[in-house]
Amino acid sequence: MRIIMKFLVALGLVFVAQGPALAYVAIDVDLSSQTMRVRSTDGETYVWPISSGREGYATPRGVFHPQRLYAMVHSAKYGNAPMPHSIFFHGQYAIHGTTAVGSLGSPASHGCIRLSPAHAAILFALVQSEGARIRIEGSAQSQVAHARRHHNFDAALAFAPVHRAQTLNQWAKNPAGR
Repeated sequence: MRIIMKFLVALGLVFVAQGPALAYVAIDVDLSSQTMRVRSTDGETYVWPISSGREGYATPRGVFHPQRLYAMVHSAKYGNAPMPHSIFFHGQYAIHGTTAVGSLGSPASHGCIRLSPAHAAILFALVQSEGARIRIEGSAQSQVAHARRHHNFDAALAFAPVHRAQTLNQWAKNPAGR
């Protein structure tokens, strides 16, 4: 019996040693610069702007692997928001496309990593065919603090009240509010 077990173990090791090496897409997210660098196994490299978790909604840091992939999912937690080409990597956190492309390059999400829909589709296809290693580093809050230091707000104007029409009918009669 021992001889058979040794033979099976040796045979298994031969097959494992001859199998192809596992190759993953390398996804490196830098929260400080709000960018994602993607390196595919065939040598292609992409650098894309992202939006990570805004203040109060941290994006998890560490090294992860994709857990679930969905071509389209809607967030039940956040008003049924569309999340095209979702790559879930840590519980309910995902890399996904967004329609809020104007926010890319700064923290704006509830913790997920957002990409433009086109970039999300490319990444989704790569991860679906090759797998991935996702590394998330840096601090989005340092980027927010940097942006605050470099904006010149006039304190008096920053808090000036804005008059808004009370109803839709009032707005329809006077859309400029004058």
